[in-house]
Amino acid sequence: MTEKNIALISGASRGIGRAIAITLAAAGMDIAVLYAGNDVAAEETRLLIEQQGGLAKCYACDVANSQSVAEAVAKVERDLGPVYALINNAGITRDKLALRLRDEDFQRVLDVNLQGAFYLIRQCYAGFLRQKRGRIVNISSVAGINGNAGQANYAAAKAGLIGLSKSIARELAPRGVTCNVVAPGLIETDMTKALPEEAQSSLLARIPLARAGRVEDVAALVGFLCSSAASYITGAVIPVDGGLSM
Repeated sequence: MTEKNIALISGASRGIGRAIAITLAAAGMDIAVLYAGNDVAAEETRLLIEQQGGLAKCYACDVANSQSVAEAVAKVERDLGPVYALINNAGITRDKLALRLRDEDFQRVLDVNLQGAFYLIRQCYAGFLRQKRGRIVNISSVAGINGNAGQANYAAAKAGLIGLSKSIARELAPRGVTCNVVAPGLIETDMTKALPEEAQSSLLARIPLARAGRVEDVAALVGFLCSSAASYITGAVIPVDGGLSM
């Protein structure tokens, strides 16, 4: 019997992360649900996966804390096995015009969105080297490609993810490990629903497909990038944005 591949997904308790977890579970992977603190939402994700016949376990983790990441990954490896697919999806926003952006708000967004991804990659790195196979998908944003007024911290972190991903892609390519970036645009999630109505309308007006995306649109691409069909794709930055970043 072939051993199952393990997928570790940060920010997997809801939204895009939950959709990715469900998609990868449907593809036959066992799922490590990493979440910041919402126990109820994480359990909902686990139950949804188990209801479709998959296996999932939940792990609380502050991705901005290297010790918390080290402990979480060690538990995942002990409970499920070595990580095959690492999906860095955890993210926060603290939006303000740069003039009014506090030091701590700029730093916290970088810590979670960018440094957290680095910590998880570093913690799983040796496992990828040993296995000589694996997938890393980092969830960036069109804000990291084009920038966005009022999101200097978020755009900087998401742009940083692109540089991080390309560097990791070059480092791990000789071992058969791919690293790619998915850059969502306006996707229907709790985070985007919190945007002012004026900001949402402005974004919609700029989208050629004239609608917001669904979390399943992002999850489908991640599922493909984690499959054997994507074995010759690495270092790519792929928008899922209805044409917004054209």
